[in-house]
Amino acid sequence: MAQRVSASDGGNKKTSRVRVAVRLRPYMLKQDEKDEGPCVRGLNSQNLEIINWRNATETVKYHFDVFHDMQTTQQEVFLSSVKPILPHILQGQNASVFAYGPTGAGKTHTMLGSPDQPGVIPRAVREVFNLVKAKNEDEGWKYSIGMSYLEIYNEKVLDLLSPNSQDLPIREDKDKNILIPGLTHTTISSFSDFDKHFVPATLNRTTASTKLNQRSSRSHAILLIKVVRTQSAAPRRQQTGKLYLVDLAGSEDNRRTGNQGIRLKESGAINLSLFTLSKVVDSLNSGTAIRVPYRDSKLTRLLQDSLGGSAHSVMITNIAPEFKYYFDTFSALNFAAKSKLIVNKPFTRETVAVPLLPVKRAREEHEAGGSGTEPHKKRQKDEKKTQQEGSSPSAHHHSLSEPSVMDRLIALEKLMMSCQDKDRTSMLKDMAQSRKEIQELKEKQREFESKAKLFSQLTGEKSITQQDPVFKNNTAPLQKKQSNAMKPRKQQAVVQPLQVSQLQPLQQLAVAKKQSVCVKKKEKKLSDLVESPNGKENMKENTWESQLDTSVLEQSRQKILQVLNTGCLKELKGLQQIGDKKAKLILGWREIHGHFTKLEDLIKVEGMTEKRFSSFMKANILSAMGK
Repeated sequence: MAQRVSASDGGNKKTSRVRVAVRLRPYMLKQDEKDEGPCVRGLNSQNLEIINWRNATETVKYHFDVFHDMQTTQQEVFLSSVKPILPHILQGQNASVFAYGPTGAGKTHTMLGSPDQPGVIPRAVREVFNLVKAKNEDEGWKYSIGMSYLEIYNEKVLDLLSPNSQDLPIREDKDKNILIPGLTHTTISSFSDFDKHFVPATLNRTTASTKLNQRSSRSHAILLIKVVRTQSAAPRRQQTGKLYLVDLAGSEDNRRTGNQGIRLKESGAINLSLFTLSKVVDSLNSGTAIRVPYRDSKLTRLLQDSLGGSAHSVMITNIAPEFKYYFDTFSALNFAAKSKLIVNKPFTRETVAVPLLPVKRAREEHEAGGSGTEPHKKRQKDEKKTQQEGSSPSAHHHSLSEPSVMDRLIALEKLMMSCQDKDRTSMLKDMAQSRKEIQELKEKQREFESKAKLFSQLTGEKSITQQDPVFKNNTAPLQKKQSNAMKPRKQQAVVQPLQVSQLQPLQQLAVAKKQSVCVKKKEKKLSDLVESPNGKENMKENTWESQLDTSVLEQSRQKILQVLNTGCLKELKGLQQIGDKKAKLILGWREIHGHFTKLEDLIKVEGMTEKRFSSFMKANILSAMGK
């Protein structure tokens, strides 16, 4: 049985800021074709400046942990930025190195390199083997090293060590460690063994040619080096450290790369994952974000431990000196400046193997006086007792507390195994007290069960005695009917405030007149329905027009038609129910078709239905009469 122990250096959790290094690659083909000079210039080993695109006479300055200029070699990049974090892996902690930057800035060259100038990945793996060899075997630790290699292509996780694999899922265990079920993990014993697996797997990575890069990476590649060290003697502690080496695909401007078809889809997936990465960095730096969007992309899901997690992280930002990469370089430097503010909390991942079963057997044999048959008989007796208790009705209530009791006993036994011989007597006392408490709890439970049975019997007798008066009382329904007969009095009480308002006869007359008009309208509607049951729409439209004078109605219609034909945008918006959008549509229709011959032509305008037209006419005519 293994127990996870989270321990950091010195007993307290330490924080580790993300280290950011910036590397400026040299010119690719010709040295400054237009004699413009580089858009970026290094000031010293930590500071650089870039021309301000808002004002060419000014520059924007940045400060990072390390700045590598054009003359920096691969070995200098490794020694100053990557090598200091590798010893943490042998102490059960995580570390990560990832290259960031626009396409064609030299990320893959920094991470992989060439046979003559190896990059960060081969140098880091060789250094891990050297650190393991340098450890003294007398310390009592055994080391094992394994590797996994994957790529994220179009938001699909693919295993590069087994090219025929499909999209792999990303999971998280109970300790919030990121896992990939089905990912190939190969044990390696030397650097040559690593090279034998890594070189063919690198050829499986998806690459293609664009206008800016002849061999552009179309996916994010992640190499995982896992170092497990196990203690030879008891209690056989085991510490696990992981090294993530990430080569990110570069952000792309499709106007300059000329991507089409599949390349365009690939660049969309790359840019989306990098945009999610920038959102993660922003939310981590804000300090007030409720949710960090790690799950919005598979890249950020795998880099969750590197950004804001428990890893010692190093980001190498690659930039280009040419002016055509200016905006890509400017955005990459801003992203690097924000990433420098992220703080991680590394800790040691350790498990301790506790051999419980052999100790239990030895303890049982010691209590039985050395006989091997008595413990077996005791087990059989205990099984029979549990079966008999399970058949009784009260056994169900006791079984509810048994799992918690077993958990407490197991926890006490774990503590006994981890403590020394001097503390075992106190632990035995604690076990005896816990057993007494358990027995007291069982007795209290039995008392409660007996009281519950008596209470249920008493309630049953009361219910039987109370049933007779209910059936004998036949006058209850008559009393309910008499209470319902008092409802008219409540209605009179509601009407009483209207009787008080006798000092306002004019208002009463107005109310009476309004009521008579409503009654007349209802009578007219009923008569129209009787005469023309199929003409409901004409009835609704003509009810308000029939009450108006025909001359006044015609004058208002002519005014509206005149505004529609000669009015400007402001005058059209002055009409009721005509906004900016409808006014522009009326002007457009008037330019194409000419003037409106009649008001009904307004229905031909886009978005104007018969129902809207009728409400438009009613609103404008009534407003004209009100003026």
